[in-house]
Amino acid sequence: MIELNPSKGKLLVSEPSILNDKSFNRSVIYLSEHNKDGCIGFIINKPTEFILNDLINEINCDFKIYNGGPVEQENLYFIHKLPNLIPNSIEIDNDIYWGGDFDILTELLNDNTIKPTDIRFFLGYSGWSESQLKEELKESTWTVVENNYKNILEVESVDIWKNQLLEFGGEYKIWANAPKNPNLN
Repeated sequence: MIELNPSKGKLLVSEPSILNDKSFNRSVIYLSEHNKDGCIGFIINKPTEFILNDLINEINCDFKIYNGGPVEQENLYFIHKLPNLIPNSIEIDNDIYWGGDFDILTELLNDNTIKPTDIRFFLGYSGWSESQLKEELKESTWTVVENNYKNILEVESVDIWKNQLLEFGGEYKIWANAPKNPNLN
């Protein structure tokens, strides 16, 4: 497996060694920012029990809300493929954008202009200082991989971690099929 450096648009895949970590166990994180100050991303495979209308009554939309990470979980974030419809979006990579004008987004959602495969919402985000992420990579907490998905927003969250481990091969295949709670085995 080729070791990659973290950068915008890449994926961080949690290693099986952190199965006891409540926040990041079996996580795949889409990196939305990486610079000299650190790294920010969103866990893309952990849907919450909430839909958008549960959090914002003014938005008549049942799109899933995902747990983006342990930082600022009281804030809602979003990534999308609609920079032509949502002004002030910031390009991440590969036609994926972060944020933008929320008032316009609200109108688009209420008009049913946006499909769930065009956008994903998160409560909170995952963040590291540059030295913190470097240390966690040295400790084999994460593996950085290319985002080879045509549209990361269309990926079903259930099996993405397992599928990444199966692609790694070797001993990872055993972990890919391990029960979520080994104590119940």
